[in-house]
Amino acid sequence: MTPLEMVGVFGAGVGAGALNAVVGSGTLVTFPVLLAAGLSPLTATVSNALGLVPGAVSGAVGYRRELAGQGRRVRKLAVGSALGGITGAVLLLALPAEAFETIVPCLVGLALVLVALQPLIGRKVRERRSADRPVRRDGGRTLFAGLTLASVYGGYFAAAQGIIYISLMELLLDEPLQRLNAVKNVLVAVVNAVAAVFFLFVADFDWTAVALIAAGSTLGGQLGAATGRRFRPAVLRALVVAVGTVALVQLVVR
Repeated sequence: MTPLEMVGVFGAGVGAGALNAVVGSGTLVTFPVLLAAGLSPLTATVSNALGLVPGAVSGAVGYRRELAGQGRRVRKLAVGSALGGITGAVLLLALPAEAFETIVPCLVGLALVLVALQPLIGRKVRERRSADRPVRRDGGRTLFAGLTLASVYGGYFAAAQGIIYISLMELLLDEPLQRLNAVKNVLVAVVNAVAAVFFLFVADFDWTAVALIAAGSTLGGQLGAATGRRFRPAVLRALVVAVGTVALVQLVVR
């Protein structure tokens, strides 16, 4: 990497760490920057997964007050997230490279749709929740299964997995959004960690990219947790969609 590319990757890591702590979709910031720096889609994905682990942990620590009293719930859901994350990581390397290059643009497109429609999805989820019978405190088997499947997606390609988590938990748990966001940060950290540990043994990393994203996302996670509540969600959402569109265009024209 050139010095300018290194600065860009570090800055993307900061932005991704902050976005992941607040709304998710940080991969849509780092992924196009890694592609622009010359990494292949597969190397960019595994390097990004490992580099974002410290940032995910940083964001979870930043939301530790909102995690109070949720220990049992988090432990249960983390088991499903770990199982899903390792499954997605295995699929990433088991499927042919051609399949990855075909699937990832579709996943980025899906992630962009989820980000753009998140306000509508959240409103519909809240309407349904208020109309249905009272939700279970732990979300029951439905939430466990849904988050496990979402974690398969996260282990394969992490873009917007946090938004999927939030939507499922809003539907099935009766908790304020900030407390759900705290749980989301822990689950994202679990998925990224188990996928990264698996990749350590079987995949090739760009260690410069890993180090830069790790340092940037750790700083960004703290910044996002400290200041994220002050940001207008529409501004963050527009930024994610814009950067994600760049990633999608790059993937299509490569």
